[in-house]
Amino acid sequence: MSHRTHDLPPLSGLSHSIRELRYHEISRQLGAVLLILLYALTAAPSTLPVVIGIPLALAGTLIRLYASGFIVKNEELATNGPYALVRHPLYTGNILIICGLSLANANWWALPLAVLFFWFYYPPAIEYEDRKLRRYFGERWERWARDVPALVPALGNAAAMGGGRWSFAKSMGRNGEILIAVYIVACMGLIVW
Repeated sequence: MSHRTHDLPPLSGLSHSIRELRYHEISRQLGAVLLILLYALTAAPSTLPVVIGIPLALAGTLIRLYASGFIVKNEELATNGPYALVRHPLYTGNILIICGLSLANANWWALPLAVLFFWFYYPPAIEYEDRKLRRYFGERWERWARDVPALVPALGNAAAMGGGRWSFAKSMGRNGEILIAVYIVACMGLIVW
């Protein structure tokens, strides 16, 4: 069992293997990188899908850049900025990126593949992150999580966004978000080109 599933009830056989894959972070991250590249290389874009999809993907990229400037993973509980609206803004950004690129790709299979990818990887990722943060930050996490949804922003919490400060050093240096953004923008360029 991986460190992500050792707290969960034991499984055996195929169920165990599937659950381990669903919780495997490197598989999820590598899968997303390859899925984005697949969308870029197989695109058959037309104007309307590109006009809808590319802005969605760009919005997701900007959300990731913004969110990564507030977080120090496993050391601080980020509750300001985008974390006042949603517990997992990086995942929200990922969903917008992949959905946007799947739409811009304009092949019939692209969006169903994105939905399958999200269904397979994101519920376990969210469950694990919430379980980990609850363990690290206890009651403080409980209070925050009661008011802040996992993925869809709670716009009623917008006033709380003002606390905290975005950090270039966190976003670009510590979290390496610039590399992800450059890769995504390059793939957008391939689709448009």
